[in-house]
This record gives sequence, structure tokens and C-alpha cells, in this order.
Amino acid sequence: MPKTIDIPVPDLAGRRALVTGASDGIGTHIAARLARAGAEVVMPVRDPAKGRAAAERVRERVPHARLDVRTLDLSSLASVAELADDLRREGRPLHVLVNNAGVMTPPTRRVGADGWELQLATNHLGHFALTVRLLPLLRAGRAHVTSQVSVAANRGAVRWDDIGWEHGYHPMKAYGSSKVALGLFAMELHRRSVREGWGVRSNLAHPGVSPTNLLSAQPLLGRPRDTTEVRLIRAYSRRGILVGTPETAALPAVHAATSPDAQGGRLYGPRGLGHLGGAPAEQALYARLRSAEDGRRVWELSERLAGVTVAA
Repeated sequence: MPKTIDIPVPDLAGRRALVTGASDGIGTHIAARLARAGAEVVMPVRDPAKGRAAAERVRERVPHARLDVRTLDLSSLASVAELADDLRREGRPLHVLVNNAGVMTPPTRRVGADGWELQLATNHLGHFALTVRLLPLLRAGRAHVTSQVSVAANRGAVRWDDIGWEHGYHPMKAYGSSKVALGLFAMELHRRSVREGWGVRSNLAHPGVSPTNLLSAQPLLGRPRDTTEVRLIRAYSRRGILVGTPETAALPAVHAATSPDAQGGRLYGPRGLGHLGGAPAEQALYARLRSAEDGRRVWELSERLAGVTVAA
């Protein structure tokens, strides 16, 4: 049986958090743990019915949970702008932002609403645009921003000359490219916050490996059945061998976003063998995410692609 793990989380009463991808898997567990600590959790989801069902699952575990299900398609910059505009009109500070949602390895190249490759659009560009548009609320809340990367960011690279993978699409390389871009952005966000005095702490988390729908069969993404690898991950997770569960995989992001010991500009992930499972701990920042020049480059490129800049 997998080992149950929990971590201390500060009292978040009176705090407002936003978790992308909270309708499923790790995201639902992140939302539940923040809600259990007292935070009001905004759950922006692509499918409202699925979001409401996820909120009910959270309330079954956390009866006092304060949840706010909103609509968001991260692959659509118009949808990102609509949500951010609504939240900014409401004017309530955000204290925690977890950029968690993701798409992983469609076997053939797919595009989002704006024509960008789907993994780039969802994993990076949508999160970039959302974070920048929400910056006034994040600054007002002196927010902790945690962006969810992947072990793929330790071996991937941004394809600068064809970031949308219009030529020679490779599912895993495109996924790694999107996660490296997100990681570089998160590190650059922290550098700019320190330099400009924004008061926003930005860091990274990765969940290790666990059996979630990110890896599962998804016919709409062209994966009609589970791979042998996914079936093995499920079996190992059930037996508590090497990899984590969706519950334990949520904890690095929770720790990174809430712990007073978690710092900006750092990476947090599972401490177990190969960093595949276990309790969260700080880890060495992946080499591909350390370059300040690459961080500046990905920020400026993302501004052009998303049409979003920091207001003066």
C-alpha cells in the first residue's frame, strides 16, 4: 500500500488562492489542501461541469471549503483575458497562484484556439498571460506564485527557432520545451519582482511521477489507450513502490506555494529515489532553467506571442 504523507501548511484563513487545472488529478488535491488550510480557492476550469464535480469531491473531504469555480481555457488567450479581467474588476488581492494545469504529449501536433501548438499554448503561454494580467492582484496580495514544471524540464530545451513545433513535431520534446519555457518564465518573474519591488515570490515545483490523467488515455488528444508505461506507474503507485500517488504528488506545489521556508527562485519536488515520489524538499534547480539571459529571452518572446505586457 502507498504511504500516506502530509505536510504542515500555514493558516490560510482570509487568503485567496487560484489553482489552474484543479478539476482533475494533482490540481484537485492541491485545491483541497489549500482549502483545508482555510484559503478561499478559485478553480478556473475548461469544463464547468467537470469543475463543479471536482468542487463537490473537495467538499466531501473538506466540508468547510470555500471554492469558486470559474471558466478558463488556457489554450485561448481570449479566455485568459476574460477571467483576468473579471478578477481584476472584483479587485480582491490574490495571495497564492499555482500554475498547475498541463497537457502532455499528444501523439500528433495539435493547436489551441490561437493556432499555437497545444502544449506551448496550455503549459506556458496561457500561464504567462494569466500571471502577467493578474500581476496587480498578485502584487496587492504579496503573492506566492508556484509554477508546476516536470522532470522533462531537466532534459528538454526551448526550440527557439520553431517554438510552435510547426516542423518535425515530437510529442515529448515539445512537452519538454513547453515546461522549460514555463520554468524560465517563473525564474524571470522572481528576478523582475526583486528588481522592481513587486513583492511577489515566484518559484517552481515538480510532482515527480504519479498515475494521473495527464498520462492516461485521452481519445480527444489522440491517445485511445493507456501505454505500458502508464500501466506500470499505476501498479507501482498502488504498491507504494518508487513513484507517488496523486495526493503525494500535489504536496511539492503546496509546500512551494505556502511554506515560510520555501523561497523564490528555487525548485521543490519529491525527495525520494530519483525524485519520483516522497515528501517535498528543495532540489537543485535544473541547469536548463538557470540562465538569466534565457529567462529574459523567453519573457520577451512570450510578450510578443501572447500580446501581453506588464502595465507601467
